[in-house]
Amino acid sequence: MNRLNNILLSMEPSTTTYTDMYQGPMISEDPQHPGLDPVLEYDPTYYHNEIGFRIEPTHKLAQDKPTVTVIIPADHLGIFQGSLAEADFCLRDFAPYLDAMNSDLFNRSRPAKETGKYYLPKPSGEILPRNAAYFDVCTQKDYVNGGKLRVHILPEDQCPAPKLCLCIMLQVQLPFKKLKKARLMLCRDLPHAVEAFIDEFDHKKLEQVQTLASLQTKIRSALKDSDYCAFIANGSILPREKATDQPMQNAVPFQSSPQDEIELCSVRGMGIRKGVTVITGGGYSGKSTLLDAISAGIADHVLGDGRELCITDESAVTITAEDGRSVKNVNVSPFIQWLPVGSPLQFSTDHASGSTSQAANIMEALSCGAKLLLIDEDRSATNFMIRDDLMKELIKKEPITPFTDRVNELYDNLGVSTILVIGGSGEYLSVADQVYRMDDFRIENVTKQAKELCTKKHAEYVSLQKACWTQQRILSSEGFTSYPQGGISERLEILDTGFLKIGDETIDLRGLHNLFSERQKNALGFLLRYLEIKNGEKSIDLNHSIDELYRKIEVEGIDSVFSTSFTSCERFLDLPRKIELHAVINRMRCVTFHKV
Repeated sequence: MNRLNNILLSMEPSTTTYTDMYQGPMISEDPQHPGLDPVLEYDPTYYHNEIGFRIEPTHKLAQDKPTVTVIIPADHLGIFQGSLAEADFCLRDFAPYLDAMNSDLFNRSRPAKETGKYYLPKPSGEILPRNAAYFDVCTQKDYVNGGKLRVHILPEDQCPAPKLCLCIMLQVQLPFKKLKKARLMLCRDLPHAVEAFIDEFDHKKLEQVQTLASLQTKIRSALKDSDYCAFIANGSILPREKATDQPMQNAVPFQSSPQDEIELCSVRGMGIRKGVTVITGGGYSGKSTLLDAISAGIADHVLGDGRELCITDESAVTITAEDGRSVKNVNVSPFIQWLPVGSPLQFSTDHASGSTSQAANIMEALSCGAKLLLIDEDRSATNFMIRDDLMKELIKKEPITPFTDRVNELYDNLGVSTILVIGGSGEYLSVADQVYRMDDFRIENVTKQAKELCTKKHAEYVSLQKACWTQQRILSSEGFTSYPQGGISERLEILDTGFLKIGDETIDLRGLHNLFSERQKNALGFLLRYLEIKNGEKSIDLNHSIDELYRKIEVEGIDSVFSTSFTSCERFLDLPRKIELHAVINRMRCVTFHKV
């Protein structure tokens, strides 16, 4: 950090731009060739011993809030694999060191722009790919410092080879016109905090994390090859503390019903079979809590979350009614038999009703490869979910085929399972393969009792023709752009209210119930923008384009789609699933889908 210290010392004390810091000038001398003149080079990665600190501008309106990536050789931490779970653990373990520094900086009567502050995202219980913590093979320092900005290049045979490194990205709010304090924050306090993090690293806790991650991977693999779509380990803590994602204190630990208890990878718990599952119970019995835990199981969770061994088919999608959403050329014919205008095979509207939006949500999820649908009666359109025998007898001309009449076909013909929370209607008891009752957060298999209450299946379901479940549409490039009409600059904003603005679009993200963090919403904006600016075709094969984008991210990381051009967007990104990116595009109003 000597070079950075000298750069900062040479700046005007009242500077707010830090230009030289971002450029990283250094005068390189080659001792092997003393006759060569020194060369002025630029490298904004500064070193404290073997630890690198790469300093980059966040965006043009935040010159005093640089993004700093701390680059730590993984072997300093006893890490040699560089897994997602290990990166997640390191991020959480590093946070207290920044908290301690922020505590020293905090002044109740002064804003962070005056006092200075370190920023690091604090994730909830899910383990996700993030740009805030990841492993990468990085080049190492290949010079020794001389005086001031001078460096002496090492001979080639003495240059260290690239190493696997832990990269932790944070932001530093430098205090306004207080260069000395900024210099201490960057050149002294931050490197000391990193040293303390390495020296005090909890290797025993890391081993626990590695063991859990291995077990989670094994259970997921076993689940794929089984007759089950979800697994909930006995002893899991499913309820959350009010308004938090923390496990509830003194909650009733989950215990499988006896006839559904299985063992996966030496862990005993409840296996939910593929097919149609109904979870019922009275108010506040825990049925929605159970469904929420199943939904959360698409991602792994950290030690202490309570849902560490709640494992769900990774393709699961939570389906709700979404009044007012845009639908473009979607085949909803399995659920909508006819429309006043147009064909249900190519349904489009700027303002879908509850029933048509839920139908579109299901069909879009299926087209993205979902093999498990999660549905809560309380967030569904009643006329889409059920139509009892009396109403069928009274109303002969009804365009909506209720979900009860198709749910078995989904599994029998497509292999798509459904888990439903039902509290107010018995219509699903007759079509369910298994029925569970929740009572004070305790689960009981009541399939036999439920079937005894049902005297017949829906006659209409038996007589229904086999539905067409495929989508035959392709996205046109017209309107698929981050540039507003007539504008010369791109537009991208992610609002706290749950909306994404890009180009002329304002997209409602509140219907995407399988997002875990605001940083995933932020990433969705940059992922969508990347697809738009990289597109060069008139017609876009979305599946192919999104697959290629995620392959790029697998190699280069989620940060490869970030751009400093958008001053209102947050710097930190968590990677969402492909399904959510498809869902964002499906909600766009200015695009066109053509029939194939």
